[in-house]
Amino acid sequence: MSAAYDVVPFSDLLHRPAVTAGLLDQVRALRLRRRDAGDLALMRVEQLDAEGVVVDFTARLLAGLVRRLGVDAVRDALPDAVPWVTFLPTADIDQFLVELVAVSQGAAALENLAPVATLLTQWRHSAEIYADPTLLEMVTREPDGDFGPVPAPDPEEPDR
Repeated sequence: MSAAYDVVPFSDLLHRPAVTAGLLDQVRALRLRRRDAGDLALMRVEQLDAEGVVVDFTARLLAGLVRRLGVDAVRDALPDAVPWVTFLPTADIDQFLVELVAVSQGAAALENLAPVATLLTQWRHSAEIYADPTLLEMVTREPDGDFGPVPAPDPEEPDR
């Protein structure tokens, strides 16, 4: 295989389905570009299954590394995977790791990576704020800024 994916117009799939699908012999997946909607991906089921196995393995490996080597060892390696983590406070890095392990395992079990992508995006945005003193001052300023942790709801109170 020469490339990870190729980009083709969605209309190619509609007008020449066999030729378009045949491109999967040369690439891992096809990105089907649509004019008025989000792009789609076309790949072989075997490739999709293989990627799911890798994601499940990676989530389990991450959890095992945190359990066996400890948060400190994984925290030290984290900037290799997500360099923006260097802008987060230490306590936030630890929270990020806890959430990353839990969400990765849950997402792998559901075979849905969207929660991991969302988590990474949310923490990257937090790092962007910590990296910019002006933004950090804006979001932490009273009364418009961050009011701190929200207390847990009282279990005695009924839901509203």
